[in-house]
Amino acid sequence: MRAHATILLIEDDSSGRDLGAFNLRRAGYAVDTANDGARGLDLFAVDRHDLVVTDLRMPRVPGMEVLRQIKQRAPDTPVIVITAYGNVELAVQAMKLGAADYVGKPFNREHLLLTVARVLETSSLQHEVTELRVRALGVERPIVADSDAMDEVLTTADRLAASTAHILLQGETGTGRGLLARRIHVRGKRPTGPFVSLDCASLDASRAEHALVGISRRPGCVRQAHGGTLFLREIVELPLQAQAQLMHVLEHDTLSPDEPTVERLAFRIIASTSTDLHTAVTEKRFRDDLRYQIAVGEIAVPPLRERVDDIEPLARFFTRNAIEGPAPDLADAFIEHLKSRTWYGNVRELKSACERAAALMVGPHLDVKHLPPATPTRPLGEQSSFENWPPLPVSGLSLFDLEKRVIERVLELKKWNVSQAAVFLHVPRHILAYRMEKYGIHRGS
Repeated sequence: MRAHATILLIEDDSSGRDLGAFNLRRAGYAVDTANDGARGLDLFAVDRHDLVVTDLRMPRVPGMEVLRQIKQRAPDTPVIVITAYGNVELAVQAMKLGAADYVGKPFNREHLLLTVARVLETSSLQHEVTELRVRALGVERPIVADSDAMDEVLTTADRLAASTAHILLQGETGTGRGLLARRIHVRGKRPTGPFVSLDCASLDASRAEHALVGISRRPGCVRQAHGGTLFLREIVELPLQAQAQLMHVLEHDTLSPDEPTVERLAFRIIASTSTDLHTAVTEKRFRDDLRYQIAVGEIAVPPLRERVDDIEPLARFFTRNAIEGPAPDLADAFIEHLKSRTWYGNVRELKSACERAAALMVGPHLDVKHLPPATPTRPLGEQSSFENWPPLPVSGLSLFDLEKRVIERVLELKKWNVSQAAVFLHVPRHILAYRMEKYGIHRGS
């Protein structure tokens, strides 16, 4: 709650409106006024108004409708209703719809100010309790950004967070989609609810449905996410049978047709993909109806090479957190070198490079020579021709040996993280695991 609260006063009677505004301003509040419900709804801004005070009986848009729409748009914004003295029944009805309190009319100055102060204090305490719970859960992580591109992404994410829409985050791996998902969760309508993450690329067809809906007495991710958020990473890799199960859950709010009487599931899906969803639908790898369900709110997260302004603040953040004691010195030459790289691994690769440089640092300065070699090739998704391929041997080559060598190279690149390697190779994790077993590929072999 801001130190000086701003109140929106909606009252069609000009004398009552002027008197109420005068008393509130005299008490130190900032006040915006509207002469009817329609104008009040137009003026209302979630990021400006800490409290709404509205008359119930007004032409055009009555106070009950104002109350309903305000609570729908901003559930945490308290609303005090104004009703004629003696009309307690109408006031009680408003309280059932979410009004925080009511005041009688004509205004009693002391009663009005006491009610406003009490409601604002209660709202402030509730806000503090929610923030403490969110911090205790440890869900949110800081997002460091200074570019116009990421500013637009964060603005869009915060607006969508206030809705109940399912959200799709599109972008390359390592761009921070997981951090963005957590930000949306804690700024949403269920910030203290569970945040459940599932890596779809790590599932084969036999395990995917169990992971989603559970098996025997073990609840799946959908049940675990009830009252919160289910983050589905690389959702394109979810097997088709599991996609059908997820589609049923979204349409009917239950896990299966066999349990229509259970508590209705309430959760938000945030999905991510590094693969173009439209292409996956065309290739029959992803259900078209599920795409429409999860992509109500769609956010494209740009790669780091398209937001160079983020490199310096990110580098300072990563190096500062990598060591104890004073923050290391980042010379202009070091920053310029970082900006000159393409960073195909995006923020994740930059973080790794900065932590390496900090670990090898001698003295207070970071040295370019302590950075790992730059990634020499473009991402597979950007290879549009064969012109950059090395020449093929005249004697021919073994396709099996070539596939084995590619898998080994990618596993080394991803530090033997099989899930990340599978995403890089654009194959489901179980397919990659099968290939590793087939070729006898093991770490250290």
